[in-house]
Amino acid sequence: MTEFVALEGGRIACEVIGEGPLVVLSHGMGCWRHDFRHLVPLLAEAGYRVVNADMRGHGESSLGWPSVTGTAAISRTDVAQDLLAVIRHFGGPAVIVGHSLSGGAATIAAAQKPELVAAIVEINPFTRTQRLNAGALFTVRRYRRGLVRLLGTQLMKSPRLWRGYLGVAYPGATDEDRRGIEDLMTALRRPGRWEEFMKTGKTTPADAEAHLSEVRRPALVIMGAQDPDFADPRAEGEAVIAAMPPGTGSVAVVDGGHYPHAQSADRIAELIVPFLREHAGRALRGRKVG
Repeated sequence: MTEFVALEGGRIACEVIGEGPLVVLSHGMGCWRHDFRHLVPLLAEAGYRVVNADMRGHGESSLGWPSVTGTAAISRTDVAQDLLAVIRHFGGPAVIVGHSLSGGAATIAAAQKPELVAAIVEINPFTRTQRLNAGALFTVRRYRRGLVRLLGTQLMKSPRLWRGYLGVAYPGATDEDRRGIEDLMTALRRPGRWEEFMKTGKTTPADAEAHLSEVRRPALVIMGAQDPDFADPRAEGEAVIAAMPPGTGSVAVVDGGHYPHAQSADRIAELIVPFLREHAGRALRGRKVG
C-alpha cells in the first residue's frame, strides 16, 4: 500500500515494509520507486524498516512543488529536504540509499543534518558537476550512445530519446527489465509527469558537490561498470569519495549499467546489508529523532 507523507508544498508517496533500523530509498530522475522493487524485500528480510519513496513530481508523489531555489526546477537540495522530512516522519535516524540524482541529495542531507542521517549509500550518483570527456566520445561506445540520448532528452524533451537512453542504461536487458521500462514510460505519459521530469534537468550537481567535504557520516558508493553516464565509472566513484573527509567512505564496482539495483538486486544487497549492519545498527542504539 502507498503511504503519503504530507510536507509543505506537496506529498511524498512511500511504501513501507519491514521492522528494524530505518532505511530510506530514493530513485533517480525520470524514474520511480518501482526501480527498487527487487531490493526492498531483501533489505526487509535482513532486518530493516524500508521506506521506498517516490521523488517529488515522480511516481505517485504530487506535482507542482515549489523549489527551495525559487526556480521551476527539481534540485538535489529540494530532494534532500524531502528526504529529511520523510526521515523525521518515520522516526530517524536513517541510512539513505540514493540513486543518481538522489545520490547527490543523500550527500546534502548527510552534511546538513547528520543527526538524522546515520550513513549514506550512493548508487551511480550524480554528486559532482560533470564535464564532457571529448576523448571518450570516440573511444567509449556506451558513453557516446548514452550521452547523445540523455542530452537529447533534455534538449528536445523527447520521450523517444529517453526510452532509447534506458535501452543503453540497462545493458543485457531481460524481458522483465524491458517490461519495467515500458511500465515507466506509461507512467511518464500521465498528466504532468513528463513536465516534472524535465525540471530535474534544470539543475546541476553543483549544490551536492559543494557539500562533499562536509559529510561526516559513513558512505558507500556503488558504481555500475557499464554505466553510460560516466566514461570511467570507477574513477567517478573514487572522485566522489576523495572529495569527502579522509576515511569517510569506500567504492564498490559491480557489473551492470546505471540501474544495477533494478537488474542485480541480489548483488547490491550483498554490498549494502553488511554496510547497514555496521552503521544502521549503531544509529538504532543512538538517540532517535521524531
